[in-house]
Amino acid sequence: MGGARGPSGSMEEFLKQCEQSGDAAYSALRSLLERLEDPKTRIDARIFLSELHKRFESKEASESCLGTYHFQIQDIYLEPYEGALAISMLEMHLHNCFLSLVTGFQKRKKLTMMVIPSIFMPEDWSFTFYEGINRHPDSIFKDKTVAELGCGNGWISIAIAEKWSPLKVYGLDINPRAVKISWINLYLNALDENGQPIYDGEKKTLLDRVEFHESDLLSYCRDNQIELERIVGCIPQILNPNPDAMSKMITENASEEFLHSLSNYCALQGFVEDQFGLGLIARAVEEGISVIKSMGIMIFNMGGRPGQAVCKRLFERRGLRVNKLWQTKVLQAADTDISALVEIEKNSPHRFEFFMGLVGDQPICARTAWAYAKAGGRISHALSVYSCQLRQPNQVKKIFEFLKNGFHDISSSLDLSFEDDSVADEKIPFLAYLANVLKETSFFPYEPPAGSRRFRSLISGFMRTYHHVPLTADAEWAGVEKVREALSRADSMIKIESGKHSEEAITVIEAPRQSDLMIELIKKLKPEVVVTGMAQFESVTSSSFEHLLDITREIGCQLLLDISDHFELSSLPSSNGVFKYLAGNTLPSHAAIVCGLLKNQVYSDLEVAFVISEEKAMFKALCKTVELLQGSTSIISQYYYGCLFHELLAFQLADRHPPTQRNSAKTKASEVNGFSSSTISMLEHAELAVNESDESPLVHMDVDQSFLPITTPVKASIFESFARQNITESETDVTCGIRQLVSSSYGFPSATNTEFIYADCTMSLFSKLVLCCIQEGGTLCFPTGTNGNYLSAAKFLNAKIVKIPTSSEVGYKLTEKTLTGALESINKPWVYVSGPTINPTGLLYSNEEINKLLSVCAKFGARVILDTSFSGVEFNAKGFEGWNLGATLEKLSSANSAFCVSLLGGLFFKMLTGGIKFGFLLIDQPSLVETFHSFAGLSKPHSTTKYTVKKLLDLREQKREDLLNAISEQTVILGSRYKQLKQTLETSGWEVFEAQAGVSILAKPSAYLGKTIKINEGTTTTQEIKLDDSNIREAMLKTTGLCINSASWTGIPGYCRFTIALEEGDFKRALDCISKFKSLVSQLTGKKKQILIAFSTQTH
Repeated sequence: MGGARGPSGSMEEFLKQCEQSGDAAYSALRSLLERLEDPKTRIDARIFLSELHKRFESKEASESCLGTYHFQIQDIYLEPYEGALAISMLEMHLHNCFLSLVTGFQKRKKLTMMVIPSIFMPEDWSFTFYEGINRHPDSIFKDKTVAELGCGNGWISIAIAEKWSPLKVYGLDINPRAVKISWINLYLNALDENGQPIYDGEKKTLLDRVEFHESDLLSYCRDNQIELERIVGCIPQILNPNPDAMSKMITENASEEFLHSLSNYCALQGFVEDQFGLGLIARAVEEGISVIKSMGIMIFNMGGRPGQAVCKRLFERRGLRVNKLWQTKVLQAADTDISALVEIEKNSPHRFEFFMGLVGDQPICARTAWAYAKAGGRISHALSVYSCQLRQPNQVKKIFEFLKNGFHDISSSLDLSFEDDSVADEKIPFLAYLANVLKETSFFPYEPPAGSRRFRSLISGFMRTYHHVPLTADAEWAGVEKVREALSRADSMIKIESGKHSEEAITVIEAPRQSDLMIELIKKLKPEVVVTGMAQFESVTSSSFEHLLDITREIGCQLLLDISDHFELSSLPSSNGVFKYLAGNTLPSHAAIVCGLLKNQVYSDLEVAFVISEEKAMFKALCKTVELLQGSTSIISQYYYGCLFHELLAFQLADRHPPTQRNSAKTKASEVNGFSSSTISMLEHAELAVNESDESPLVHMDVDQSFLPITTPVKASIFESFARQNITESETDVTCGIRQLVSSSYGFPSATNTEFIYADCTMSLFSKLVLCCIQEGGTLCFPTGTNGNYLSAAKFLNAKIVKIPTSSEVGYKLTEKTLTGALESINKPWVYVSGPTINPTGLLYSNEEINKLLSVCAKFGARVILDTSFSGVEFNAKGFEGWNLGATLEKLSSANSAFCVSLLGGLFFKMLTGGIKFGFLLIDQPSLVETFHSFAGLSKPHSTTKYTVKKLLDLREQKREDLLNAISEQTVILGSRYKQLKQTLETSGWEVFEAQAGVSILAKPSAYLGKTIKINEGTTTTQEIKLDDSNIREAMLKTTGLCINSASWTGIPGYCRFTIALEEGDFKRALDCISKFKSLVSQLTGKKKQILIAFSTQTH
């Protein structure tokens, strides 16, 4: 014992220093570690430890040492206890003998470990954890990279390295003293009693395999980009009874009491699991997801105090498959204060699980356990070891990568636990895709209203791969949501368009679904349009479909066949007779196939439809019809089904066979009736979406959408709506929020009989109101200077329309005088008013102005459509104090029962919710409500949309600073955009109409009228045109790629419309396009002047 010397000299001097205090003992041990780390003094220091161990070798001496010298040195045995099965012992003995024979190395049976009071002491908790790890096969850690969380004195990390030969073990602990003691223990077991290295069968020592680092959970691995294959953790699960203590700075000079508390208690972590004392485990799991490899395994010790179901759910809701390796009962440590759990029980319905002693099997709550322990009783709790693995690693990692970037608040809503694997296989990839979109993109890009080209390409790929139908992306139209409501509300119907008659009535007759009866009815009635489905037994073969094609072709009618019930999103789809036909034959021009995507496993009411049509005229007409009456197709719905199609195509190799030659469609017996010539003409003249190629993207200043950055609250609400499971009806009930919104924004009253109606967009609601107007025999009155899409929709639906003249002197607003003059000669007037923000002028109706207009409408018993859907962004509205319609409407409604106001609105401008399609309508006239609901086909918002909207409305009502600040910032951006665009337009020769709000600017191309410009027609020819207010839109589009609305769209002679809610890069491109257009016109004009001057000179 006398040869080796400690850091303070002799053994007695070392012990004398340790005896002073725990801090003094730690100081002496830290000096000893420095000698172990120095190769020159390492052997002597290790021999000193051997002598120290021998001095306190007995159990009594070891325990006495802890009390006297503030450290303990003891042996921990790794062998199974004596009662283990003989066969297990024999297997281990033979295994060790084999290792010894082959390599000269034999696994040791025990470790020698040192511990100090301020760190986690090895006890039943950690021993049970090691027993659970032992239940894994030996290969689990072999050659793997491992991290242990909360390593304490390092014994488990060293034991893993000793028994299973991992590539590297990182022992991590937030307690700096624990890390120092762990390094001492590593040297203590990596070197023999003489200070020589102990080599294993691979000629490595424990020093090669183990490292210890100070780390808050996995921060060391994250910061050093270490990918792990195994994570094990035995970390605190009791909330600190003194939460403030946990906020102190952690240093190795901190008090022993603080460091001991740090090792035994956890602080609140901001997770829902905090309520059970499991917040630290929850954070460890989420950090583990970010650093673990795809096939990695995490193993955690879980105290059963919160209940086994709670413990298991912690892992499952984060996308992990869970396997319970081991469970036992352990006595609750006498020095562990469970008062925090008692407080939780007082303030919540949850009850923790304890037991009276080790043999009790009836659980008791924390309050009972606390009282029993105070009275001298021994309490225990279950202790389980869980092994878990990510079910879809790459996708789950993407989800948590998104959440940790500013969206931690919604992590408590995430639920990736599924009883059905097929549901998980759909939902997890989509959530990962959505998370990636929200993380990587600042805005939802412009997509054609009838569906993105990518989405159509995926549908084409699915049809080619699984049904051998050689369609291209231009052959299908993906554009209807809730197609079955739109096209076939009844199971089957025949639609007879009696357009040949003067009254132009439309008669709809329900028909039998069976094809032979349907064909008989078609022969007798000779309709112009047939919309039908097919019975299940007839959908398997193509014969019924062929009969329908033949009979509709013979009588010359249009066929729309809905096969939604028979379309399967599967890698093994059932036989489908329609697709069998299309695989070998082209689809006749008089037929189109309608297919609703609705058989998903997760969101039962989330639907997108596509139409297959190989007739270009039909394809274009359908696209424009959907855009006009429904607006654009939900981009997020396309994302969802796009993910499903992608999953079904991702593993397929490229088609190795040439496409099958298909038979051409039979010649039509007579001319097919489709859209009427007047309808086609109206669609052609409506300024709807411009088709663009991938090579030449356009800049869209012609759409009422926001491409500004999506605010964080909006992103969070969107993701949460899809991540949640088991959403209750109350969580999607937006009525209270909408009621509050219209009351606070416009003073609009809503009584108990007010009907709140919701749709995917305001255009759908407006279209139904137009049908109500037609049904009542009314006349729809639009002021000159109205959103062109609304006017076109009314024309398409064949409404009786009157335009009320407005003048530039009053900013093209309606006035009492002009409205009175117009309504005097109109029977049953329906008046459309856009406000407070007028689209497209960007002016505002004051409270006084709108009340006067409503008074005029009431005088004539008019129905008023008050459209607020373009309001909410006022950037140049000094003096505007908003609306307060309550008193006026109450007074006017009581004076004339025929008068009513229907309030139309959305959240797009009010909260700049790019990507979310939602519209609302308030009607308080019972007869009008009944008429409205008599029209089928309203595309209602999906439950996730309503959840998102409610979340945002609640945040608005709570005056959440992040939401209000985001809206304010975007309003400032729009104000700045308005000034920039105004300056560029005026510099380029446009007369700009002063705007106050919204996203529209009107401008007259005064400097360009009558001038000429060359436009490319195709690749080789050019055309020279003279500019006027009707063709300047086409000229700008073809020469610069900028899309605007012309004067025919705005309804105001000479004035075009530009929208400003563009992505920053596109807005700059738009300004460049305006300047470029000026330059192109100026160049051609300059050349003509030169020619004219030269010609004049020659003549002279």
